[in-house]
Amino acid sequence: MENKQTEYALDIQDLAVEFRTHDRTVYAVNGLNLQIKQGQTLGLVGETGAGKTTTGLAILNLIQTPPGVITRGSIFLQGKDVLKMTTNALQQVRGKTASMIFQDPMTSLNPVLTVEMQIAEVIENHEHLGRKSAIEKAGEMLELVGISKERGKAYPHQFSGGMKQRVVIAMALACDPELLIADEPTTALDVTIQAQVLDLMKKLREKNNTSMLMITHDLGIVAEVCDCVSVVYAGKVVEHGTLEDVFDHTLHPYTKGLFNSLPNMNDRGAKLKPIKGLMPDPSNLPAGCAFADRCDYATARCFQSPPALVHRTPEHCVACHLYNEQNIQEGGVLHDV
Repeated sequence: MENKQTEYALDIQDLAVEFRTHDRTVYAVNGLNLQIKQGQTLGLVGETGAGKTTTGLAILNLIQTPPGVITRGSIFLQGKDVLKMTTNALQQVRGKTASMIFQDPMTSLNPVLTVEMQIAEVIENHEHLGRKSAIEKAGEMLELVGISKERGKAYPHQFSGGMKQRVVIAMALACDPELLIADEPTTALDVTIQAQVLDLMKKLREKNNTSMLMITHDLGIVAEVCDCVSVVYAGKVVEHGTLEDVFDHTLHPYTKGLFNSLPNMNDRGAKLKPIKGLMPDPSNLPAGCAFADRCDYATARCFQSPPALVHRTPEHCVACHLYNEQNIQEGGVLHDV
């Protein structure tokens, strides 16, 4: 198994994932590149269906086969190639080297085991503690996410959706993973608990220098916890940069559309500007830019060929035909249309 020294906790190159059925092939991820430096938090942002969750599952080699197939690319986790790992090696990595908070807590928990036993199982596997010590630590993890350890003897069906989500988060954090993949971790939580969970994640990162992939469509969460942002559309990163780059020097029309669809806190009477149209059918992607049909700036070239990445700075890049090496240095060419 290939192992290399690296500054990256996660390094994904040219990842492509397809879901093949008898009547069609869904192209979920299409040449995606992603890098997270040690101790860094990256926000992966985009609409439902953009390929965010599929990317998260691929990192831990959890794509269900069939129908899912990783057709090309590489995924290096702490310098180790995930796609070349044996089943036993993957079991050691999942939960310890990298851990995932799954999007749907309703289906992430085993209905016939108490929640403390489910958390303790992870701790036993990776920290080689006895059952009693593992259950004690499971109780501590529940307290950490705001659940009394006495509730640990309850079963998942005895918890609300928000409580189940906190149990899933406790499980993911139990072994202090080096990389935390958080897939919409606050979706089922009310605003108060959401703030507590985000604060918990930030403290974990500071305490253990944990790297994090925050998968979300909520730009407010990105602004609060992320260092860098990758905006993904139709399975490709269309803009990447630091938080300041993407928020203050927005380049891609799709990124601009995401910001325009947010409520204006300074003008409560202002109308929202939703992005027109829908994401293209992933089983029938266009030959050119996947966003062209919805873009106010699209030209004939956009419908004919996919754009290459152009860099504004070494960190900030965009895949859009509007830009070239000259005009991108002028601060962008987007204007209201």
